Amino acid sequence: MASADEEIAVKEPLDLIRLSLDERIYVKLRSDRELRGKLHAYDQHLNMILGDVEEIVTTVEIDDETYEEIVRV
Repeated sequence: MASADEEIAVKEPLDLIRLSLDERIYVKLRSDRELRGKLHAYDQHLNMILGDVEEIVTTVEIDDETYEEIVRV
């Protein structure tokens, strides 16, 4: 029989995901996109079901006159 400490231990990467069930998580995607939401479920392919999700898209533009970066969220 496993002790409580062994059940909570993170031994594999998916263990960390399992411990994050019903918690708010942050997911960084390609193309400077981010998702923040509550993790309801996932599978071995890391398909996720999130609730109360906020999507954030960050774009960086260069000002034609000053050549400064303009970051927009």
